[in-house]
Amino acid sequence: KTGFAHLFEHLMFNGSENAPGDFFAPLRDVGATDFNGTTDFDRTNYFQTVPTGALDLTLFLESDRMGHLLGGITKDKLDNQRGVVQNEKRQGDNNPYGLTFYTILESLYPEGHPYRHSPIGSMADLDGASLDDVKTWFKDNYGPNNAVLVLAGDVDAKSARPMVEKWFGDIPAGPVAVRPKIDVPTLPAPVTKMMKDRVATTRLYRLWTIPGLNDADSTELQIAGSVLGGLSSSRLDNALVRDEKIAVSVSASAQAFEDGGIFFVSMDVKPGEDTKKAGDRLDAVIAAFLKSGPTADEVRRAVTGVAVGTISGLESVGGFGGKAVTLAEGAIYSNDSSWYKKDMAELAAAKPKAIAGAARKWLSRPALTLIVEPGEREAYQEAKGGDAKQKSLPATFNYLAADDDMGGPTRALADRSKFPEVGQLTGLDFPDIERQKLSNGIEVILARRATVPMVQANVNFDAGYAADPADALGTQSLMLGLMSEGTKTRSSLQIAEESERLGASIGTGASMDRTSITLSAPTPNLSAAFGLLSDVVRNPAFAPAEVDRVRAQQLARIAAELNQPQALAGRVIAAKVFGPAHPYGRSPSGTGDAEVVKSLTPGALAAFHRRWLRPDTAKIFVSGDVTMAQLLPVLERSFGKWESDGSARPTKDFNIPIPAAVSKIYLIDRPNSPQSVIIGGQALDRSGRDDLLTLRAANEVLGGNFLSRINTDLRETKGWSYGSRSQILGNENQISFAVTAPVQADKTGASITAILDNAKSFLGPNGITGEELRQTVNGNIRQLPGSFETSGDVLGGLLNIINLGRPDTYYEELPEKYRAMTADAINATARGLIDPAKLVFVVVGDAKKVRPQLDAVGLPVEDVQALSAK
Repeated sequence: KTGFAHLFEHLMFNGSENAPGDFFAPLRDVGATDFNGTTDFDRTNYFQTVPTGALDLTLFLESDRMGHLLGGITKDKLDNQRGVVQNEKRQGDNNPYGLTFYTILESLYPEGHPYRHSPIGSMADLDGASLDDVKTWFKDNYGPNNAVLVLAGDVDAKSARPMVEKWFGDIPAGPVAVRPKIDVPTLPAPVTKMMKDRVATTRLYRLWTIPGLNDADSTELQIAGSVLGGLSSSRLDNALVRDEKIAVSVSASAQAFEDGGIFFVSMDVKPGEDTKKAGDRLDAVIAAFLKSGPTADEVRRAVTGVAVGTISGLESVGGFGGKAVTLAEGAIYSNDSSWYKKDMAELAAAKPKAIAGAARKWLSRPALTLIVEPGEREAYQEAKGGDAKQKSLPATFNYLAADDDMGGPTRALADRSKFPEVGQLTGLDFPDIERQKLSNGIEVILARRATVPMVQANVNFDAGYAADPADALGTQSLMLGLMSEGTKTRSSLQIAEESERLGASIGTGASMDRTSITLSAPTPNLSAAFGLLSDVVRNPAFAPAEVDRVRAQQLARIAAELNQPQALAGRVIAAKVFGPAHPYGRSPSGTGDAEVVKSLTPGALAAFHRRWLRPDTAKIFVSGDVTMAQLLPVLERSFGKWESDGSARPTKDFNIPIPAAVSKIYLIDRPNSPQSVIIGGQALDRSGRDDLLTLRAANEVLGGNFLSRINTDLRETKGWSYGSRSQILGNENQISFAVTAPVQADKTGASITAILDNAKSFLGPNGITGEELRQTVNGNIRQLPGSFETSGDVLGGLLNIINLGRPDTYYEELPEKYRAMTADAINATARGLIDPAKLVFVVVGDAKKVRPQLDAVGLPVEDVQALSAK
């Protein structure tokens, strides 16, 4: 019965006895953000961030599916969500290295061990799940005595407790969960296994079982993983990537579950290197680390990184991390909601000798070696459908007590005949935007957010992948990859170590229109962090040896994209929509053309840097715990003396005609794929600087959120996809419409037909309904405060306001604009811009299964036989 916990998680969103509709609908209506559920080895969680005035409603919804779910579960809902989960499984399995985790678990843990199977389970067990099974699962596991409830944010215990008591207090306790005895198994001897997969590089794994997160060695193993292969300056990075250049990437980490875990070491071997020799060197670096242990400086850098990551994460109220999750995990794993304090104290007290001892204790045991080589996979285990024979868990691993009867409520504390009313909701107060200029003219834009002592910054340039030379695609990506790999005064290793000591993170990246060098750092270290950032931005060295090393990594990423179905589709769709000569007609990853990347010289990279990353095209955006009075002197010291070379500012040429849209399907053959990836696109006659609010509202209804028509049809009604969506891609010069749908292989053609039918209906006779309009308006207005919860959220808002020419009060003015929207205006806008007859589709899938389906769609189909790395 593997995967039942995760399958049941899905069923919890399909309606309860007193809230029979989709669980997301009322949450969307009140403006919830960060709402979802997840299942891991040791727990399932459900979470939502809601306006305080909607707390009563939210507690009603959560309590109803805890105490009043059984009448809401039907065979149809089970069959639908079974299909959704199986497509979630296919989606993960379909990716390169997507099958390795199953082999790792089955090799490290013996038969019957609770950690032997992945949380998503097997196709056969999912096929076999019956309605009685899932109802029993609910009664056995979902009692209030097996749950932790956390409220975090704008709430206090005095006002919250009566609400919680009202909604949860009459739910009777379920069976007492009997915890299984879980040991940490040791392999009797080293084990080596080999797999083949559609991968670009050979990956070597070394793996050991380790104890759980409450074990005395857990903190030391976490630090050991960071020093060995987690830090940018790690032992493995320094030896195998920087010095010997036999790997394109390495990693190491201790992944602790509640009662066990796995220590992972992995190495992606540089193409052309001998796998056996690479493995020997990997083992030698591990052995040297176990012999010597970490230095005090390595420990300090590792601990600083973990501490800063924890502090930064606590800026969020909830979601996938943040305050609520931290409290809940402490309570449910360690019976102490304040466990994070103990963790931080143990990190601060960690000593090199103890870390070395823990590493030697657990990593000197026999290891599992897994080698994943490029090649054809074995046949995929598909779902069979129907009623498969049931398997039972061994009695020795039965989590449940004998009594599995939840009984009936003892008393009714609340009226569940109607939804509670939503209380007063507070509007968005976007932080004030402050502006100053440095002495050289660089504009500084600040929005203060003092929740945690961290600062986020973005040095932003008008460049982006659209600035790449048309005959040298990939230039900017390689340049960006080298900027933190050595300056005129610091080596790659020095930059890495200095960043780690400061708890700072420097990143580089680009969109189609903008190029960014980003910084995250603790406020007390801001001056030194900006000094380091300035050196990276202004003075990259482009040393020949580093160029060759980073070039090999970019070539490996290009090869990986050609094996990853969604990236593969992305490389084709832009050129088909905008034309290959247009600046927007290139791959959105920016990695470019392999032949170009092979030929790029340090001089060419330095010339691109001088041309596009210059003070007269730069703006510095900052959000976080800093005032302008504190910030300005720091930026003046680090960036104020940066001068332009006097050359004319560069421009991008968008005067390249876009080919006339002809609806067509382009098929890329990916044999034995259990899923097909569908991407459709159309260029629209608007720019990203235009007012797109009404168009985006229309897209939300068509495919832009979970409750949209396309996702509801393909996922919630048909069960053919884990999730499908449409987007308005807001490129500054010209926008486009895109729809993405990973679907099970045997429903590829039918899914394209369903997408087109939904689009034709919405853009034709069945435009937005009154209920869809109400939900869109309410949801977008009410979610605004939760949408700017963190400094990173605020920084993103700043970038949109400035780069797209919006007023400073743009986000605060949105409620009035939403309230003024009408169904006629939304329908007219969508119908005037999106045309289903002009959608171009790219499909990546198994041509033998897919081609006959596509021929039946009624659109021309063209095979893309040999995709180059362009």
